[in-house]
Amino acid sequence: MQILIAEVKSWMYEAAKYIKVALADNNLVVCTKSDRTDLVTNIDKETQNLLIEKIKNFDPTAKVLGEENDQNHLTDLTGRVFIIDPIDGTMNFVLEQENFCIMIAVYENGQPSLGFVYDVMRDMFLWGGPSVGVYNNDCRVNPPLNKAVEEGLLGVNAGMYGTNYVHAREIGNLAMGVRMTGCAGVELIALILGKRIGYLSHLAPWDYAAGGVLLETLGLKMSNVRGEKLNLRDREFFVAGTPKAYDEILEMLRKD
Repeated sequence: MQILIAEVKSWMYEAAKYIKVALADNNLVVCTKSDRTDLVTNIDKETQNLLIEKIKNFDPTAKVLGEENDQNHLTDLTGRVFIIDPIDGTMNFVLEQENFCIMIAVYENGQPSLGFVYDVMRDMFLWGGPSVGVYNNDCRVNPPLNKAVEEGLLGVNAGMYGTNYVHAREIGNLAMGVRMTGCAGVELIALILGKRIGYLSHLAPWDYAAGGVLLETLGLKMSNVRGEKLNLRDREFFVAGTPKAYDEILEMLRKD
C-alpha cells in the first residue's frame, strides 16, 4: 500500500510539473467536445497518456478508466482499477490557469481503496483511503464538523442552480451561501476540509471517484440524487455532504 501511494503521488507531481511548463510556454491547443463550453486541450490528453504509461509500467494487469483518449468506458471493475481525470476543470485551466485538479482513484475489485486529488496551482494535495486515513499534503485530516445546510456554504453546479434543477436553488437559499468554482476536485477538497456543507453537480465517474474515496473515509456521504449508490459508469446527478446536510438535501430532492 505504501509503495502504491508513493508511486501515485510521484506520478501526479510529475504530471503537475508537465502542466505548469505547458502553461508557462503557452503550449495549449484548445478544442471542444459536446459543445462550446465542453473544452479539451492537448495537455489534458498528453497528461492522461503520461499517467497511463506510469500505471502500465507499475502494474500491467491494471485496468484504466479515464476521461480522454477513448478510455471513458469500463464495465468490468474486477482487479485493480485506476480512475483518472488528468485535468478536472479544463475551462478553468484554459481561462483562469488555476482552480483545476489532477485526480486518480484506485479501486480493488470494485471497492474504493485510495483517492488522490491535487490542486496543482495551490500545491494542495489530498490523498488517502480507508486503510490509511486522509491527508492534506503530509498533515492528517480529521472529519469535518457535522453541520446542517443552514450552517455553511453549498457548492453547486451553475446550470443546476440557474434552472433550479432538483431544487438546487431552493437548497442553496437555505445555506449560508452558494459557491460555483467549476471544478469538482476543488469543491470536494473544500467539503473534505469543512469549507462546504455539501455539493450538488452533474458528474462523471472520473469527477467524483478520487474525492469520493476521501469523503467516505471521513464519514461524509455521497450518492445520486435518489440516494442510490453511484454506478462508476455513467454521468449522474451527484450529491455529497456532511451526514446532516446530506440527509436534509436528500429530503428536499425527494419532494417530487
